[in-house]
Amino acid sequence: MAEFSLTKSEIAGVVLAGGRSQRMGRDKASVMLGAESLLRHVLSRLSPQVSSIAVNADAAEEDVPVIPDRISGKAGPMAGIHAAMTHAAAIPSVTHVATVSVDCPFFPADLVARLAATLERPSQIAIAASEGRSHPVFGLWPVTLAADLESWIATDEKRRVRDFLLRHDVTEVAFPLHPTRASLLDPFFNINTPDDLVEAQRWLEALRT
Repeated sequence: MAEFSLTKSEIAGVVLAGGRSQRMGRDKASVMLGAESLLRHVLSRLSPQVSSIAVNADAAEEDVPVIPDRISGKAGPMAGIHAAMTHAAAIPSVTHVATVSVDCPFFPADLVARLAATLERPSQIAIAASEGRSHPVFGLWPVTLAADLESWIATDEKRRVRDFLLRHDVTEVAFPLHPTRASLLDPFFNINTPDDLVEAQRWLEALRT
């Protein structure tokens, strides 16, 4: 049996930016970190890793394709992943979509390549982990799962990402902490509150030196 492998041309990328941002009090995508918005930080980090890129949101200030949820009612992150799968499925030669969250500006520059390298079958999902915790919105998803995901969202009341993953073949990839001049940074550090934004600014400065 031939070994399964993915190329960059077969992987689209989507930034999940459709959350309500209640703890931040404003749209996270447009929050400034240093001289750039969080969305711009994340787009710049993901773009070199995929063949095309889009943003799952109702609107975005950056010049990039925007794909809103196809499932109404703000059904959570899985609705964003469903929109990402459906969008990517319409792109010729693309078989998988990589998703990342807009509030995590320091995710690994080799995220997609490392996720792809662990896949053994076309139907398998790969998700990231660090410090013993999984980060399922940082995932590599077969676009063929879109119909199953849509059905699951319609029938599952809790709509937890992990519950959907239990239905499928999943591999988890552990990423190490990233050394900075200050200390070790969890690359999946996420910005939920104004205090987190202050801490993210310190990490940004530590990474620059």
